[in-house]
Amino acid sequence: MNPYLIIVLSSVILGAGWSLFLEWLNLQSLAPSAPPLLADVHDPQAYRRSQDYARARGAWDMIEQTVGTAATLAFILAGGFPLADRLARIGDSDILTGLAFFCLLFAGSELLGLPFSIYRTFVLEARFGFNTTTPGTFILDRLKGYLLAAALGLTLLAAVLWLFSSFGPWAWTLCWAVTTIFSVALTFLAPSLIMPLFNTFTPLEDRNLLDRLRDLARRTGFDLGGVFVMDGSKRSTKANAFFTGLGRTKRIALYDTLLAAHEADEIEAILAHEIGHYRLGHITRGLVLSILQTGLLLTLMGQAITLPGLYEAFGMTAMPVHAGLVFFLLLYSPVSLVLTPFFAGLSRRREFEADSFAAAHLPSPEPLVRALKKISSQSLANLTPHPWYVFFHYSHPPLGARIAALADSGKSARK
Repeated sequence: MNPYLIIVLSSVILGAGWSLFLEWLNLQSLAPSAPPLLADVHDPQAYRRSQDYARARGAWDMIEQTVGTAATLAFILAGGFPLADRLARIGDSDILTGLAFFCLLFAGSELLGLPFSIYRTFVLEARFGFNTTTPGTFILDRLKGYLLAAALGLTLLAAVLWLFSSFGPWAWTLCWAVTTIFSVALTFLAPSLIMPLFNTFTPLEDRNLLDRLRDLARRTGFDLGGVFVMDGSKRSTKANAFFTGLGRTKRIALYDTLLAAHEADEIEAILAHEIGHYRLGHITRGLVLSILQTGLLLTLMGQAITLPGLYEAFGMTAMPVHAGLVFFLLLYSPVSLVLTPFFAGLSRRREFEADSFAAAHLPSPEPLVRALKKISSQSLANLTPHPWYVFFHYSHPPLGARIAALADSGKSARK
């Protein structure tokens, strides 16, 4: 058997098996009672409900993972890629054929995943009282996403295909430059042009709260570009807040569900955490790291798409660039699996740092502790995740670890 095919099939199977094992471990770690530090997050009935929610989500994730893996293997072994390449042929244009090829693969993936998304939204999330998405909103979100992917994704993809087909071995350097410009431009434009396509953002009108947040911004040396309320309640009852954008386009977005459930000092603490990400350079460093990772990916891709054996592994007699890009991503999946816990760990460390920053710029870390507990309570968060699952999947530290770290911050401040 072709060695490249062995690597791809092995990585697909082993990756799925490892993911299922971690999910199983996580479900086994559900404890009959909450840890003492988190005993006040849920009342006994809510705690049982949080465990039911974790089991339902975990079981559905395992089913979705299994079906997706089986479909991927069947598609590869049944000669799906050569068939898609033949169906995508549009005259003599390699670029149009490449775009059609990716559209066919994307459509197949969407058709496979759509039933799972519908069930998750309208059955699973609704069963636990989270879903507020209407069928109309769900459909409109999908249509907007497809149009946005066509306008931005296909444009970038056409540029990449043209560069790889026109400039030979060094095309990756030009692709890296194009994708970097594209990524930076999106970071600036997303808050004002893209995100409003899906949600409504209105300036925070509570003058007392706004003055309090502006005072926090002055104390932390943060140029507050704007605090906006996002209508998160149109899709879910869960609460959140986030920072987005750079320069003059940066903004803090608070879910309307967050404002409805939290006191002013808690919202101030949440904003202090988000400001911490910016002041500690997490946003910029994250963008730089993403650019470097893309450069590495494109470098390896530029070498891989010249290997005849890679195409032969999937039953291709020719070596079209568009197919090579997909085959490389499949070949790269073992590397991606190894890198996943590294990036997850880096993200968790940054969350700890942002928490510490917030605690240092507040009279006490207690409001942030209360806010984190409320968010966890409202979302029926799993309070006892398995350490391995956290290591591989959690972008944020578990609630218990964050509260313990904040308690240490409070003790240090008092000393």
